[in-house]
Amino acid sequence: MRRQLFTGLLVTVVLTVLLGGVYPLAVWAVGRVAFAHKTDGSFVTANGKVVGSALIGQAFSDKAGNPLPQYFQPRPSAAGNGYDSTLSGGSNLGPSNPALLKAVADRVTAYRTFNLLPPDVPVPVDAVTASGSGLDPDISVANALDQVARIAAARHLGAAQLETLVHQHTDNRALGFLGENTVNVLDLNLALDRMSPSG
Repeated sequence: MRRQLFTGLLVTVVLTVLLGGVYPLAVWAVGRVAFAHKTDGSFVTANGKVVGSALIGQAFSDKAGNPLPQYFQPRPSAAGNGYDSTLSGGSNLGPSNPALLKAVADRVTAYRTFNLLPPDVPVPVDAVTASGSGLDPDISVANALDQVARIAAARHLGAAQLETLVHQHTDNRALGFLGENTVNVLDLNLALDRMSPSG
């Protein structure tokens, strides 16, 4: 009995050291050497200042929380008050939940109004639903193109010029077949500011 207890205790100690210390340190070290930018948070800088992360979405809104018409807007977020990385998560509402159905219907109406779209124009799903994490930094190409008319009016730019910008900042599917083409909202808005400062 004593021998079995000693063996069990020894295995516990060895596995704790290996899996609780050595393995995490090895993964951290490899990450720091091979993927330094990603392990630092994939921060994005503009004019020497950190303006966000390529992996975490953010709202482009005024101090009152209203979306700024001169910027491309991300998809809705259920993370805290929106894009709070400490409260990552979805709404956890099922597709038949009346609260979700009402929220989506309200968002469809607001999306069409904000983006100067006719009432019969289909709205991309990602424009009216939150992602599972609430932190998705990307939107669909259709969502970005739907926002062009509003931004063109707000910045006094040509719509064709903005459509070209969207296509220039479109990321292709992973491995050429996984998922859909997407647009990183922060990257697109930074390029938009370089083209036409928002003032």
